[in-house]
Amino acid sequence: MTSAVATADRAKERTPLTDEDLLLLLMIRRFEEELLRLFGAGLLNGTTHTCLGQEYVPVALRTLIGLEDFVFSNHRGHGHYLARYQDLRGLLAEIMGREGAVCNGVGGSQHILRDRYLSTGVQGQSLPVAVGVALRLKHAEPGRLVCAHIGDGTWGEGSVYEALNMAALWRLPLLVVVEHNGIAQSTPTTAQMAGTIADRVKAFGIDHHRTESTDIGEIRAELDPMIQRSREASLPLVVEFATHRVGPHSKGDDTRPPDVIERAEAHDWHRSYATAFPERFAHADERARSLVEEVVAEVQDLPPAVWTEQ
Repeated sequence: MTSAVATADRAKERTPLTDEDLLLLLMIRRFEEELLRLFGAGLLNGTTHTCLGQEYVPVALRTLIGLEDFVFSNHRGHGHYLARYQDLRGLLAEIMGREGAVCNGVGGSQHILRDRYLSTGVQGQSLPVAVGVALRLKHAEPGRLVCAHIGDGTWGEGSVYEALNMAALWRLPLLVVVEHNGIAQSTPTTAQMAGTIADRVKAFGIDHHRTESTDIGEIRAELDPMIQRSREASLPLVVEFATHRVGPHSKGDDTRPPDVIERAEAHDWHRSYATAFPERFAHADERARSLVEEVVAEVQDLPPAVWTEQ
C-alpha cells in the first residue's frame, strides 16, 4: 500500500473535529513553519525546536487538562503552550525578545513560565519537580493533577526513574505524556533504548497506555477515563504517543534518511485531516495563516522587551 493510499484509508475513519480544535491544530502548524522561515531570514536568534507532526498531542489533551492543573513542558513545547493559552502574540514576542513577551524575552523558545505552566530545555529535569508539585496537589488540592511531557530520548535520564519510583510509592496524581517520535536528536531510539517504555513503567507498578492514533476524538475517548482515575484515586499514569516528527530536530538539522522522513510525513495528521474534511480544512487553514501573518507583522514592529525585576 502506498503512503498516499494509506493516508486516505486512515482519513476515512476520522471523527469530525470541532472548529476550535481544527483551527488550533493549524495555528500551531503555521506558527512553527513561520518560525523556521524567520530563522532562515536571519530574524531570530538562538534556537527553536518545532513539534511539526506532533501538534495533535497537546490539542487532544487540552480538554482533559485544565488550567488548574500543572503542565511541565519541554524543549519542543510551542504546541503545548499554544494549546493551553492560544497566545500567538505573547509566545512570538518571547521568542523574538519583543515587548509583550510572556517572560520579558529572557526565556526565549524553550524556557517559559506562565501561571501553572513551565517549559525547560533540560531533558528529564521536569519530572522530579513535577513529583513535588503532585505531592502538594494531593494534599492541598485533591482532584488536580500534574501533566509532564517528555520524549523517548528522555528515558536515558536517571531522574525519570527516580521520579517514577517516588510517584508510585507516594501515589501521586502525575500524568507522564511520552511523545515517542523514534529519534533523540540524531540518534534513532532503536539504537539507544533496550526493551520498551511499557516494561520500564510496569517495573514500578504504574499504569501505562500506548496509542498510535492521531484522531483527536479517538484519543480523548481512550484517555478520559484513565486521566479521571489518576485524579480521583491519586495515581500516576504514563501515556505513550507513538508519534512522528515531521520537522527537523532544530531549524534545518535533520539527519534522518529520506525514507524515514517520508514515513513520518505519511503519518502526518495534517494529510489525513485535509483528505477527510477538505472544505473545512481549507477554510480553517486560510484563517490560521491569516492569524499568524498578522501576529508576525505586529510583533516584528514592537520595540525590544525591557527586563524589570518582579
